[in-house]
Amino acid sequence: MKLCSACLLGIRCRFDGQSNPDPKVVKLAEKEVLIPVCPEQLGGLPTPRKPAEQRGGKVITEIEDDVTAQYKKGAEDVLAIAYILGIKEAIFKQRSPSCGVGKIYDGTFSERVIKGDGVTTALLKKNKISVISDEDLPEEE
Repeated sequence: MKLCSACLLGIRCRFDGQSNPDPKVVKLAEKEVLIPVCPEQLGGLPTPRKPAEQRGGKVITEIEDDVTAQYKKGAEDVLAIAYILGIKEAIFKQRSPSCGVGKIYDGTFSERVIKGDGVTTALLKKNKISVISDEDLPEEE
């Protein structure tokens, strides 16, 4: 059993109200239990919502609203779900300000990518939960 970014399973929870189903993730869900989570929704943000990126230790929307508290709450709720279910692994959406694994947008809303982890990924890693990005998920034979 693993946690999984809900958008990767086809749930419409992205900032733009869409989903981002990943064929590898959907196929894996046929063989293994994947628990869908959306940290932004768990943190109380609506769908759709303004795009947000990390900047200077905060999460800011493109209209300069500070949504750091909601991102932190969502991360804490995802961690609680992992603890309750005894989950030690997650598959998350790359470059997301919540779920990015080693790569996130730089905070300028220019689509430039920098090294870093999303808020939820960082909290899970700090608590010894392994996180892999959808882009690093191996192909199934």
